[in-house]
Amino acid sequence: MPRWAQGLIGVIAFIILAQLIGLAIPAAVLPRISTILSEAARLAGDGRFLADLAATVESWILGLLIATVIAVPLGLVLGSLPGIRFATRALVEFLRPVPSVALITLVSLVVGSGLKMTLILIAYGCAWPILYNTMAGLDDVDPVAAETLRSFGFSRVSVLWFVSLRSAAPFIATGIRIASAVALILSIGAGYIVGRLNGSGIGAFIADASSGTANMPQILAATLWAGVLGVVLNLALLGLERLALPWHHASLDATDATPQPGTAVAVGL
Repeated sequence: MPRWAQGLIGVIAFIILAQLIGLAIPAAVLPRISTILSEAARLAGDGRFLADLAATVESWILGLLIATVIAVPLGLVLGSLPGIRFATRALVEFLRPVPSVALITLVSLVVGSGLKMTLILIAYGCAWPILYNTMAGLDDVDPVAAETLRSFGFSRVSVLWFVSLRSAAPFIATGIRIASAVALILSIGAGYIVGRLNGSGIGAFIADASSGTANMPQILAATLWAGVLGVVLNLALLGLERLALPWHHASLDATDATPQPGTAVAVGL
């Protein structure tokens, strides 16, 4: 059975199970899954919600792009120059555990709330998995291949470009996909915390809907759309990864492996 068919069966089974559970719980406490799906369909035609959905995607794209532009070159430097890596280890290990959500108040006081604040939080939170996966990719480089190029007179930069970066590319791609989920969580979380008056996006929409107890179906429907958005964005990144790294995915497809190279880095949100 194809994987997509297995996934579809799982979704249908979940919907049926959720509906049966909902029948045993008062609707005032937990809305029926059918009600939530109906509200989600209505939100798909709601201009206000679509604007918030677009705002979330915008902050996701920009924040992830900023994090990638900063973290990949920095990871290449730290991963290829042991002296700098050792000198900065204490600072990196001090900053990495600091959760991005803990910085919301500080960042909002400095730059104000809105897109700028959200981008700073996303860039900070997403930089760590990309940075560490880039460094892990360089650590995994075949030393024989690197030494072979050096013996033929290739410079350090040439070895980094032709060998190290190619070897680390799958790790970097994995780091970006891990950071993608972090970016979406931070985008929605920041919007929820600052609220409708000072922010936009799905989080701000949920915060506004949370002001009334009768809006539970709307809140859960918006949350459902957030989950769907996460799946779509991850599939989009996988598609881009296949285009950018065809040699890597060809080898994975040949062995029927799951495309999850690299090091999964736990990041405090």
